[in-house]
Amino acid sequence: MKDLYAWIILYELTYSRPYVAKRLLERFGHPQDVLNASFESLMEIDGISPNMARAIGETRYDRGKIIDKYCKIQKPVRLITFDDPSYPERLREIPDPPVILYVNGELPVKNEKTISIVGTRRPTPYGRKVAEYLAGELARDGWIIISGMARGIDGIAHKKALESGGKSVGVLGCGIDIIYPGEHQELFDNITRNGAIVSEFPPGTPPEKYNFPRRNRIISGISWGTLVIEAAEGSGSLITAHFALDQGREVFAVPGNISSKMSKGTNRLIKEGAKIVEDVQDIMEEYMPMLTHKEKHDIKDSPKVFLMEKEQLIYDMLSLDPLHIDIIRQKSGLLLQEVMDILLRLELKGLIEQVPGNQYIRAFLQGG
Repeated sequence: MKDLYAWIILYELTYSRPYVAKRLLERFGHPQDVLNASFESLMEIDGISPNMARAIGETRYDRGKIIDKYCKIQKPVRLITFDDPSYPERLREIPDPPVILYVNGELPVKNEKTISIVGTRRPTPYGRKVAEYLAGELARDGWIIISGMARGIDGIAHKKALESGGKSVGVLGCGIDIIYPGEHQELFDNITRNGAIVSEFPPGTPPEKYNFPRRNRIISGISWGTLVIEAAEGSGSLITAHFALDQGREVFAVPGNISSKMSKGTNRLIKEGAKIVEDVQDIMEEYMPMLTHKEKHDIKDSPKVFLMEKEQLIYDMLSLDPLHIDIIRQKSGLLLQEVMDILLRLELKGLIEQVPGNQYIRAFLQGG
Protein backbone atom coordinates (compact mmCIF):
# COMPACT_ATOMS: atom_id res chain seq x y z
CA MET A 1 0.00 0.00 0.00
CA LYS A 2 2.90 2.37 0.73
CA ASP A 3 4.21 1.85 -2.81
CA LEU A 4 0.78 2.51 -4.32
CA TYR A 5 0.37 5.60 -2.15
CA ALA A 6 3.55 7.10 -3.63
CA TRP A 7 2.29 6.50 -7.17
CA ILE A 8 -1.04 8.16 -6.39
CA ILE A 9 0.68 11.18 -4.84
CA LEU A 10 2.86 11.54 -7.93
CA TYR A 11 -0.28 11.43 -10.09
CA GLU A 12 -1.93 14.10 -7.93
CA LEU A 13 1.10 16.37 -7.93
CA THR A 14 1.59 16.21 -11.69
CA TYR A 15 -2.06 15.92 -12.76
CA SER A 16 -2.02 19.08 -14.89
CA ARG A 17 1.39 18.22 -16.38
CA PRO A 18 1.68 14.44 -16.82
CA TYR A 19 4.81 14.87 -18.95
CA VAL A 20 6.58 16.09 -15.80
CA ALA A 21 5.76 12.81 -14.06
CA LYS A 22 7.56 10.85 -16.75
CA ARG A 23 10.62 13.11 -16.51
CA LEU A 24 10.70 12.70 -12.73
CA LEU A 25 10.53 8.92 -13.06
CA GLU A 26 13.29 8.93 -15.67
CA ARG A 27 15.46 10.94 -13.28
CA PHE A 28 14.68 9.32 -9.93
CA GLY A 29 13.34 5.89 -10.88
CA HIS A 30 10.50 5.53 -8.36
CA PRO A 31 7.83 7.91 -7.05
CA GLN A 32 8.97 7.45 -3.44
CA ASP A 33 12.41 8.68 -4.50
CA VAL A 34 10.73 11.64 -6.19
CA LEU A 35 8.96 12.53 -2.93
CA ASN A 36 12.25 12.26 -1.04
CA ALA A 37 14.24 14.33 -3.54
CA SER A 38 15.82 17.65 -2.58
CA PHE A 39 14.52 20.96 -3.86
CA GLU A 40 17.76 21.49 -5.79
CA SER A 41 17.62 18.13 -7.57
CA LEU A 42 13.96 18.64 -8.45
CA MET A 43 14.73 22.02 -9.97
CA GLU A 44 17.11 20.32 -12.39
CA ILE A 45 14.13 18.67 -14.12
CA ASP A 46 12.82 20.47 -17.20
CA GLY A 47 9.25 21.63 -16.60
CA ILE A 48 9.47 21.77 -12.80
CA SER A 49 8.60 25.14 -11.31
CA PRO A 50 9.77 26.27 -7.87
CA ASN A 51 6.20 25.96 -6.62
CA MET A 52 5.95 22.35 -7.82
CA ALA A 53 9.34 21.48 -6.35
CA ARG A 54 8.28 22.92 -2.99
CA ALA A 55 4.93 21.09 -3.20
CA ILE A 56 6.73 17.79 -3.79
CA GLY A 57 9.08 18.39 -0.88
CA GLU A 58 6.32 19.52 1.47
CA THR A 59 3.77 16.86 0.59
CA ARG A 60 1.34 16.51 3.45
CA TYR A 61 -1.53 14.60 1.90
CA ASP A 62 -4.07 12.93 4.14
CA ARG A 63 -3.20 9.32 3.40
CA GLY A 64 -6.65 8.09 4.37
CA LYS A 65 -8.44 10.50 2.05
CA ILE A 66 -6.13 9.70 -0.86
CA ILE A 67 -6.56 5.97 -0.50
CA ASP A 68 -10.32 6.40 -0.09
CA LYS A 69 -10.50 8.52 -3.26
CA TYR A 70 -8.38 6.31 -5.47
CA CYS A 71 -8.86 2.82 -4.12
CA LYS A 72 -12.64 2.56 -3.88
CA ILE A 73 -12.70 -0.16 -6.50
CA GLN A 74 -14.13 -3.62 -6.60
CA LYS A 75 -12.97 -6.65 -8.52
CA PRO A 76 -12.56 -7.25 -11.40
CA VAL A 77 -11.39 -3.61 -11.64
CA ARG A 78 -7.74 -3.21 -10.72
CA LEU A 79 -5.41 -0.24 -10.39
CA ILE A 80 -2.10 -0.63 -12.19
CA THR A 81 0.91 1.66 -12.03
CA PHE A 82 3.40 2.78 -14.64
CA ASP A 83 5.90 0.09 -13.63
CA ASP A 84 3.36 -2.76 -13.73
CA PRO A 85 4.25 -5.45 -16.33
CA SER A 86 0.66 -5.29 -17.66
CA TYR A 87 0.89 -1.54 -18.35
CA PRO A 88 0.60 -1.10 -22.16
CA GLU A 89 4.10 -0.91 -23.61
CA ARG A 90 3.24 1.59 -26.33
CA LEU A 91 1.45 3.88 -23.89
CA ARG A 92 4.54 3.89 -21.70
CA GLU A 93 6.50 5.36 -24.64
CA ILE A 94 4.47 8.57 -25.11
CA PRO A 95 5.72 11.88 -23.65
CA ASP A 96 2.88 12.21 -21.11
CA PRO A 97 1.65 8.75 -20.05
CA PRO A 98 -0.70 8.42 -17.07
CA VAL A 99 1.22 7.00 -14.13
CA ILE A 100 -1.83 5.07 -12.91
CA LEU A 101 -4.61 3.30 -14.79
CA TYR A 102 -7.85 1.64 -13.78
CA VAL A 103 -8.50 -1.48 -15.82
CA ASN A 104 -11.43 -3.85 -16.17
CA GLY A 105 -10.45 -6.67 -18.50
CA GLU A 106 -7.25 -7.65 -20.27
CA LEU A 107 -5.03 -5.01 -21.86
CA PRO A 108 -3.17 -5.64 -25.14
CA VAL A 109 0.20 -7.27 -24.72
CA LYS A 110 3.38 -6.03 -26.37
CA ASN A 111 3.13 -7.64 -29.80
CA GLU A 112 -0.62 -7.43 -30.36
CA LYS A 113 -1.74 -5.18 -33.20
CA THR A 114 -3.74 -2.18 -31.98
CA ILE A 115 -5.42 0.60 -33.92
CA SER A 116 -7.70 3.36 -32.73
CA ILE A 117 -10.82 4.23 -34.70
CA VAL A 118 -12.44 7.56 -33.87
CA GLY A 119 -14.94 9.89 -35.46
CA THR A 120 -18.08 11.95 -35.12
CA ARG A 121 -20.87 11.23 -32.69
CA ARG A 122 -23.36 11.91 -35.50
CA PRO A 123 -22.19 9.82 -38.46
CA THR A 124 -23.85 9.84 -41.86
CA PRO A 125 -24.96 6.52 -43.39
CA TYR A 126 -21.67 6.62 -45.29
CA GLY A 127 -19.68 7.00 -42.08
CA ARG A 128 -21.54 4.20 -40.35
CA LYS A 129 -20.97 1.86 -43.26
CA VAL A 130 -17.27 2.65 -43.50
CA ALA A 131 -16.76 2.25 -39.74
CA GLU A 132 -18.55 -1.11 -39.70
CA TYR A 133 -16.57 -2.41 -42.64
CA LEU A 134 -13.11 -1.28 -41.52
CA ALA A 135 -13.56 -2.20 -37.85
CA GLY A 136 -14.93 -5.61 -38.80
CA GLU A 137 -12.19 -6.42 -41.29
CA LEU A 138 -9.41 -5.22 -39.00
CA ALA A 139 -10.81 -7.20 -36.07
CA ARG A 140 -11.07 -10.34 -38.18
CA ASP A 141 -7.43 -9.86 -39.11
CA GLY A 142 -6.42 -9.78 -35.45
CA TRP A 143 -6.27 -6.05 -34.77
CA ILE A 144 -7.53 -4.84 -31.39
CA ILE A 145 -9.81 -1.84 -31.90
CA ILE A 146 -9.24 1.07 -29.50
CA SER A 147 -11.77 3.87 -29.12
CA GLY A 148 -13.43 6.22 -26.65
CA MET A 149 -16.81 4.58 -25.95
CA ALA A 150 -18.67 7.63 -27.30
CA ARG A 151 -21.83 7.54 -29.38
CA GLY A 152 -21.42 7.35 -33.14
CA ILE A 153 -18.22 6.11 -34.78
CA ASP A 154 -16.61 5.07 -31.46
CA GLY A 155 -19.52 2.85 -30.48
CA ILE A 156 -19.90 1.43 -33.99
CA ALA A 157 -16.20 0.48 -34.11
CA HIS A 158 -16.31 -1.19 -30.68
CA LYS A 159 -19.46 -3.16 -31.49
CA LYS A 160 -18.35 -4.31 -34.93
CA ALA A 161 -14.98 -5.45 -33.62
CA LEU A 162 -16.71 -7.65 -31.03
CA GLU A 163 -19.31 -8.93 -33.51
CA SER A 164 -16.45 -9.94 -35.79
CA GLY A 165 -14.88 -12.09 -33.09
CA GLY A 166 -12.20 -9.59 -32.19
CA LYS A 167 -11.18 -7.59 -29.14
CA SER A 168 -11.66 -3.95 -28.25
CA VAL A 169 -10.44 -1.46 -25.66
CA GLY A 170 -12.64 1.39 -24.47
CA VAL A 171 -10.93 4.41 -22.92
CA LEU A 172 -13.14 6.51 -20.66
CA GLY A 173 -13.22 10.22 -19.91
CA CYS A 174 -14.71 9.51 -16.48
CA GLY A 175 -14.27 7.11 -13.58
CA ILE A 176 -14.28 3.44 -14.50
CA ASP A 177 -17.36 2.96 -12.32
CA ILE A 178 -19.40 5.34 -14.49
CA ILE A 179 -20.92 4.16 -17.76
CA TYR A 180 -21.12 7.04 -20.20
CA PRO A 181 -23.19 7.24 -22.29
CA GLY A 182 -25.68 5.18 -20.31
CA GLU A 183 -26.95 3.23 -23.31
CA HIS A 184 -23.52 1.60 -23.62
CA GLN A 185 -23.98 -0.63 -20.56
CA GLU A 186 -24.14 -3.79 -22.67
CA LEU A 187 -21.20 -2.66 -24.79
CA PHE A 188 -19.24 -1.90 -21.62
CA ASP A 189 -19.85 -5.42 -20.32
CA ASN A 190 -19.00 -7.05 -23.66
CA ILE A 191 -15.71 -5.18 -23.94
CA THR A 192 -14.61 -6.26 -20.46
CA ARG A 193 -15.07 -9.87 -21.59
CA ASN A 194 -13.24 -9.38 -24.89
CA GLY A 195 -10.71 -6.66 -24.21
CA ALA A 196 -10.62 -3.98 -21.55
CA ILE A 197 -12.18 -0.79 -20.24
CA VAL A 198 -9.54 1.75 -19.15
CA SER A 199 -9.52 5.08 -17.31
CA GLU A 200 -6.90 7.20 -15.61
CA PHE A 201 -9.53 9.01 -13.51
CA PRO A 202 -10.36 7.94 -9.95
CA PRO A 203 -13.72 6.30 -9.27
CA GLY A 204 -16.63 8.68 -9.21
CA THR A 205 -15.07 11.18 -11.63
CA PRO A 206 -17.94 12.55 -13.78
CA PRO A 207 -17.64 12.81 -17.59
CA GLU A 208 -16.66 16.47 -17.61
CA LYS A 209 -15.85 18.09 -20.94
CA TYR A 210 -12.23 18.82 -20.03
CA ASN A 211 -11.54 15.14 -19.29
CA PHE A 212 -11.91 14.01 -22.88
CA PRO A 213 -8.78 15.59 -24.41
CA ARG A 214 -6.77 13.84 -21.66
CA ARG A 215 -8.52 10.59 -22.55
CA ASN A 216 -7.70 11.05 -26.24
CA ARG A 217 -3.94 10.91 -25.69
CA ILE A 218 -4.43 7.45 -24.14
CA ILE A 219 -6.53 6.26 -27.09
CA SER A 220 -3.78 7.16 -29.55
CA GLY A 221 -1.03 6.18 -27.13
CA ILE A 222 -2.10 2.55 -26.83
CA SER A 223 -2.39 2.25 -30.61
CA TRP A 224 0.00 1.64 -33.47
CA GLY A 225 -1.95 4.24 -35.43
CA THR A 226 -5.18 6.25 -35.46
CA LEU A 227 -7.91 6.05 -38.09
CA VAL A 228 -10.37 8.95 -38.33
CA ILE A 229 -13.77 8.35 -39.95
CA GLU A 230 -15.88 11.50 -40.35
CA ALA A 231 -14.93 14.44 -38.18
CA ALA A 232 -16.12 18.01 -38.26
CA GLU A 233 -13.65 20.87 -37.88
CA GLY A 234 -12.56 21.23 -34.25
CA SER A 235 -13.84 17.82 -33.21
CA GLY A 236 -12.34 15.64 -30.49
CA SER A 237 -11.35 13.11 -33.14
CA LEU A 238 -8.93 15.62 -34.61
CA ILE A 239 -7.44 16.12 -31.14
CA THR A 240 -6.80 12.37 -31.02
CA ALA A 241 -5.18 12.52 -34.47
CA HIS A 242 -2.89 15.35 -33.39
CA PHE A 243 -1.92 13.44 -30.25
CA ALA A 244 -1.04 10.49 -32.50
CA LEU A 245 1.20 12.73 -34.61
CA ASP A 246 2.91 14.11 -31.50
CA GLN A 247 3.47 10.54 -30.34
CA GLY A 248 5.09 9.58 -33.64
CA ARG A 249 2.21 7.33 -34.69
CA GLU A 250 0.58 6.94 -38.08
CA VAL A 251 -2.62 8.86 -38.83
CA PHE A 252 -5.13 7.53 -41.34
CA ALA A 253 -8.28 9.22 -42.63
CA VAL A 254 -11.22 8.13 -44.74
CA PRO A 255 -12.04 10.72 -47.43
CA GLY A 256 -15.58 12.04 -47.47
CA ASN A 257 -18.06 14.11 -49.42
CA ILE A 258 -16.66 17.63 -49.82
CA SER A 259 -20.12 19.09 -49.18
CA SER A 260 -20.54 17.30 -45.84
CA LYS A 261 -19.47 19.13 -42.69
CA MET A 262 -18.72 15.73 -41.18
CA SER A 263 -15.95 15.27 -43.73
CA LYS A 264 -14.27 18.65 -43.26
CA GLY A 265 -11.92 17.40 -40.57
CA THR A 266 -10.93 14.14 -42.27
CA ASN A 267 -10.38 15.80 -45.63
CA ARG A 268 -8.19 18.41 -43.96
CA LEU A 269 -6.15 15.67 -42.27
CA ILE A 270 -5.53 14.17 -45.70
CA LYS A 271 -4.39 17.56 -47.00
CA GLU A 272 -1.99 17.74 -44.05
CA GLY A 273 -0.46 14.36 -44.83
CA ALA A 274 -2.67 11.68 -43.24
CA LYS A 275 -2.80 8.53 -45.33
CA ILE A 276 -6.01 8.03 -47.30
CA VAL A 277 -7.80 4.82 -46.40
CA GLU A 278 -10.07 3.17 -48.94
CA ASP A 279 -9.53 -0.37 -47.72
CA VAL A 280 -7.89 -2.20 -44.83
CA GLN A 281 -4.87 -2.92 -47.03
CA ASP A 282 -4.06 0.80 -46.96
CA ILE A 283 -3.52 0.40 -43.21
CA MET A 284 -1.80 -2.98 -43.32
CA GLU A 285 0.79 -1.79 -45.84
CA GLU A 286 2.08 0.81 -43.37
CA TYR A 287 3.04 -1.90 -40.90
CA MET A 288 4.68 -4.46 -43.19
CA PRO A 289 7.93 -4.69 -41.14
CA MET A 290 5.90 -5.41 -37.98
CA LEU A 291 3.66 -8.13 -39.45
CA THR A 292 4.19 -11.88 -39.50
CA HIS A 293 5.08 -13.73 -42.70
CA LYS A 294 1.51 -15.00 -43.04
CA GLU A 295 0.04 -11.52 -42.57
CA LYS A 296 2.35 -10.12 -45.25
CA HIS A 297 1.34 -12.92 -47.59
CA ASP A 298 -2.34 -12.12 -47.02
CA ILE A 299 -1.92 -8.51 -48.17
CA LYS A 300 -2.69 -8.90 -51.82
CA ASP A 301 -5.24 -7.66 -54.29
CA SER A 302 -8.63 -9.28 -53.97
CA PRO A 303 -9.85 -11.15 -57.02
CA LYS A 304 -11.68 -8.84 -59.41
CA VAL A 305 -15.36 -9.48 -60.07
CA PHE A 306 -16.26 -9.49 -63.76
CA LEU A 307 -19.16 -7.20 -64.61
CA MET A 308 -21.23 -6.96 -67.75
CA GLU A 309 -21.45 -3.52 -69.36
CA LYS A 310 -24.81 -2.61 -67.86
CA GLU A 311 -23.82 -3.98 -64.46
CA GLN A 312 -20.73 -1.79 -64.53
CA LEU A 313 -22.87 1.20 -65.56
CA ILE A 314 -25.12 0.87 -62.53
CA TYR A 315 -22.32 -0.07 -60.14
CA ASP A 316 -20.41 3.08 -61.14
CA MET A 317 -23.45 5.21 -60.20
CA LEU A 318 -23.48 3.97 -56.65
CA SER A 319 -21.46 5.09 -53.64
CA LEU A 320 -21.96 4.84 -49.90
CA ASP A 321 -24.59 7.57 -50.15
CA PRO A 322 -27.96 5.84 -50.69
CA LEU A 323 -29.49 6.23 -54.18
CA HIS A 324 -33.18 5.50 -54.84
CA ILE A 325 -34.03 2.93 -57.50
CA ASP A 326 -36.02 5.53 -59.45
CA ILE A 327 -32.94 7.75 -59.72
CA ILE A 328 -30.88 4.75 -60.83
CA ARG A 329 -33.44 3.98 -63.52
CA GLN A 330 -33.53 7.58 -64.74
CA LYS A 331 -29.74 7.91 -64.87
CA SER A 332 -29.21 4.56 -66.57
CA GLY A 333 -31.98 4.96 -69.14
CA LEU A 334 -32.89 1.30 -68.62
CA LEU A 335 -36.29 -0.22 -68.00
CA LEU A 336 -37.27 -0.67 -64.35
CA GLN A 337 -37.38 -4.47 -64.55
CA GLU A 338 -33.92 -4.58 -66.11
CA VAL A 339 -32.56 -2.28 -63.39
CA MET A 340 -34.08 -4.51 -60.72
CA ASP A 341 -32.50 -7.60 -62.28
CA ILE A 342 -29.08 -5.94 -62.42
CA LEU A 343 -29.32 -4.71 -58.83
CA LEU A 344 -30.16 -8.22 -57.69
CA ARG A 345 -27.13 -9.66 -59.52
CA LEU A 346 -24.86 -7.01 -58.01
CA GLU A 347 -26.23 -7.85 -54.55
CA LEU A 348 -25.57 -11.55 -55.08
CA LYS A 349 -21.99 -10.72 -56.07
CA GLY A 350 -21.60 -8.86 -52.78
CA LEU A 351 -20.92 -5.53 -54.47
CA ILE A 352 -23.98 -3.55 -53.38
CA GLU A 353 -26.56 -3.56 -50.62
CA GLN A 354 -30.15 -2.46 -50.37
CA VAL A 355 -30.97 -0.06 -47.54
CA PRO A 356 -34.37 1.11 -46.24
CA GLY A 357 -36.50 3.20 -48.62
CA ASN A 358 -35.76 1.11 -51.74
CA GLN A 359 -32.32 2.67 -51.94
CA TYR A 360 -28.97 1.11 -52.78
CA ILE A 361 -25.36 1.65 -51.76
CA ARG A 362 -22.03 0.07 -52.59
CA ALA A 363 -20.76 -2.55 -50.21
CA PHE A 364 -17.57 -1.06 -48.77
CA LEU A 365 -15.20 -3.48 -50.49
CA GLN A 366 -12.07 -3.07 -52.58
CA GLY A 367 -12.13 0.65 -51.85
CA GLY A 368 -15.85 0.79 -52.75
